[in-house]
Amino acid sequence: MESLNTQITTVEAINSALADAMTIEDGIILLGEDVADPEEGGVAGVTRGLSTRFGDSRVRSTPISEQAIVGAGIGAAMAGMRPVVEIMMMNFATVAMDMIVNHAAKLRFMSGGQTQVPLTIRMATGAGLSTAGQHADYLEAWFAHTAGIKVVTYSSPAEAYGLLQSCIFDNDPCIFIENFIAYAQKGAAPEKNSRIPLGKANIVRAGKHVTVVCYGPQVGVALAVAEKFSAEGIELEVVDLRTISPWDKATVLESVKRTGRLVINHEAVKAFGVGAEIAAVVQQELWGDLVAPVRRVGAPSCPVPYSRPLELAFMTSEADLENEIRLALK
Repeated sequence: MESLNTQITTVEAINSALADAMTIEDGIILLGEDVADPEEGGVAGVTRGLSTRFGDSRVRSTPISEQAIVGAGIGAAMAGMRPVVEIMMMNFATVAMDMIVNHAAKLRFMSGGQTQVPLTIRMATGAGLSTAGQHADYLEAWFAHTAGIKVVTYSSPAEAYGLLQSCIFDNDPCIFIENFIAYAQKGAAPEKNSRIPLGKANIVRAGKHVTVVCYGPQVGVALAVAEKFSAEGIELEVVDLRTISPWDKATVLESVKRTGRLVINHEAVKAFGVGAEIAAVVQQELWGDLVAPVRRVGAPSCPVPYSRPLELAFMTSEADLENEIRLALK
């Protein structure tokens, strides 16, 4: 298959995934604030060039109303289209929670399987840019707690491309989480029209001493820490969850059964987070195989601070992960 380029940024990968999907199927439309070219293709320029290429009827800038954006997407999906809607920042999805949780997630179940909602909701977030408490939360656990929604995120440009393609062509609503800082990340280009199966984790580094389960930008953090431990003769197995819900229990359990130790690392607040669910399942299923308690890395229970020093103190770091791994090795 033809590759897109040698090296691309995450923004280019997501833009290409959207363009390639829209070329394949006319029923794919894009909706969101400022997504069309007269408004520069969104706050980060992810959709730049697409309205010029595919026309205003398929790429539409909307009013500032997240509930209306998602509601229109649900209606289009029920009518047989495959809409991709953009929520400018993940926190703004709170305005559309009724549409996401009570309608998109439940319509297939409540119609006895007669009504599908092939809707993709893109939303970006991430601390580190001093955007403060109403713009930088990771809220994936909220959506993962809601039956009927698939929650997906990526760790590289190629992963972003392949996972977004799979979300667009899935028949259930998918939340696709992007990261503002990682938009500029460069990586190897994917194969054109390649897809990464949803619900399947990826072992990005094999190891035998500790399993580290993570997703999104934290995969890069885990790989950096793994290099440090490797110099000490300790090999970490790094598992990129990719799909947060439904998460790949089989791959995680198989890895932890081999290593006997598990550390879960995510940027979101640790309390009541995705790591808590994974930890509970692993403790229950592998109680006799664990040689140390499951450990977790996550942010403190606090709104994301605006102050740069406080924000840095709030954010998880390589040192946090390293510390938890050393505790697991005791």
